[in-house]
Amino acid sequence: MSWISRLARPDIVALESYTCPERDPDFTRLHANELPWRSGADASAAGLNRYPDPQPAELIAALAALYGVDAARVLATRGTDEGIDLLVRTFCRAGRDAVVVCPPAFVMYAISARIQGAQVIEVPLLPAQQFALEPHCLLARCTEAVKLVFLCSPNNPTGNLMAEEAVLGIADALAGRALVVVDEAYVEFAARASLAAQLSARPQLVLLRTLSKAHGLAGARCGALLGDPEVLSLLRKIIAPFPLTQLSTEAALGALAPAQLARTHAHVRAICAERARLAAALTALPRVRRVWPSDANFMLAEFADAAQALALARQAHLLVRDARRYLDQSLRITVGTAAENQALLEAWT
Repeated sequence: MSWISRLARPDIVALESYTCPERDPDFTRLHANELPWRSGADASAAGLNRYPDPQPAELIAALAALYGVDAARVLATRGTDEGIDLLVRTFCRAGRDAVVVCPPAFVMYAISARIQGAQVIEVPLLPAQQFALEPHCLLARCTEAVKLVFLCSPNNPTGNLMAEEAVLGIADALAGRALVVVDEAYVEFAARASLAAQLSARPQLVLLRTLSKAHGLAGARCGALLGDPEVLSLLRKIIAPFPLTQLSTEAALGALAPAQLARTHAHVRAICAERARLAAALTALPRVRRVWPSDANFMLAEFADAAQALALARQAHLLVRDARRYLDQSLRITVGTAAENQALLEAWT
């Protein structure tokens, strides 16, 4: 048995998973209890009266090409949330195992762990060093109970990239002991490439990617978990039989067509330009104490009075995220269009 299987829950390793109905376009489908007619409201290409492919080969190939990995290293998921949940449920036994998170961080890492009954070990980022990661402190907290280490880069809600050498150093130190899960939901907006090229040499490394952000498909709920094929094989045992709807798959394939990818790249460039303009303008406002550097499509800003800033934004029918739970007097601001950003600046002037 490999170290990955030894790391996983024994009952999951032994689990006989659900087998989806056979798919063959040359055969008439009388085996899946489906209706033979399409709904009058069905505008899909393939027909919603039929169950979708659990892991559509065309979509897996497109995601693999997009992320520069082998198709065997791709698991399509309902956004990154499902990937997080699958990892925790596969590798953490309730009351025995633990995960490491680095607050301020995306809350679903800890929420998924607590739902599963796993311990949550917090190793805070360092605000005095622009929310840098401290590898020595993190590794010192990694007991034998730790099965997963969640790192977000660019980090949500702070927007900063984690140093690549720090992330890979942690992964190397935990080889054979734990999985290091790097959430790259916002990496398209950063100046640095994904860590996907490191996957083949590091089976302990798992990456979370999504089409929700840069590709504009938040409503389609299509993400990808990239990792060692053995890790993915274990996750397939517990993933829902049909995780992606037919409409989500069709939307994702449309977004990954060459013409649409070119449009996506243009949108990313526009967001990055607006991010720089918005950050500079916010920094000049008297009510803003600090704007943290960001490599994402949002930024974290500290205000003299965050409650007042929230109220002023709402009066202008603009919503920003209250981030005071992470850092005192802070708000998280998504970069919108030039007009939307200007409206926000005027509300706070």
